[in-house]
Amino acid sequence: MNFELLFLTSTWASLLTLTAMEIVLGIDNIVFISVLVSRLPPDLAKRARQIGLLLALVFRILLLLILSWLIGLTEPVVTLFGRGLSWRDIILLAGGLFLIYKATHEIHQGVEGDEHDETKPATAGFGAVIAQIVVIDMVFSIDSIVTAIGMAEHVEIMIAAVLISMAVMYAASGAIASFIQQHPTTKMLALAFLLMIGIALVADGIGFHIPRGYIYTAMAFSALVEVLNIWSKNNRAKARLRRPE
Repeated sequence: MNFELLFLTSTWASLLTLTAMEIVLGIDNIVFISVLVSRLPPDLAKRARQIGLLLALVFRILLLLILSWLIGLTEPVVTLFGRGLSWRDIILLAGGLFLIYKATHEIHQGVEGDEHDETKPATAGFGAVIAQIVVIDMVFSIDSIVTAIGMAEHVEIMIAAVLISMAVMYAASGAIASFIQQHPTTKMLALAFLLMIGIALVADGIGFHIPRGYIYTAMAFSALVEVLNIWSKNNRAKARLRRPE
């Protein structure tokens, strides 16, 4: 550890910027985990959420410790339709397609009204949820850390930013998961977000970058409209209760 870094203004500016970016990029992870665990009983859901976020933290730190290998992931390894694809592109393509499939499948089940299959044991569902979290954690971790590499020169700053951002994500994940569980329309909106993120990952994988700012702005606006709808619905319900018969 180079303690001289603690006294440099550039260190703190880099840490602040990188932490903010990691928190924003981590929103995708939180939404995905929250949607998946909503199918589990409350005690298993909490445990799955904790395991998911712990795995996300472990994957990110491990990737930071093997930066030389990670940077090599951006080198083309195969050519498809005249364009070189790196391992990172292939991973993003696979992860994006998985998100598109998963979000579409969940939306279909929600629309058809068969969200919960009571014939499946909770433990089997728990194992399946953890397996899916592992897959998407790896995809989001690689995307997050490859983006972070160009924003900071020192691994210590990157690890500190990841630790802070994961602490913030953990603190917020419970409230987000609970909110999605209690409001079916919010869960459908979250699935639509995941579908959009999956499309963005596939686009990134084939070399067509969609600025994340556009996606997160759309997500924030949609979430604000949803909050207003829920607020309005609750106020109408309270008004009906106060109304004399």
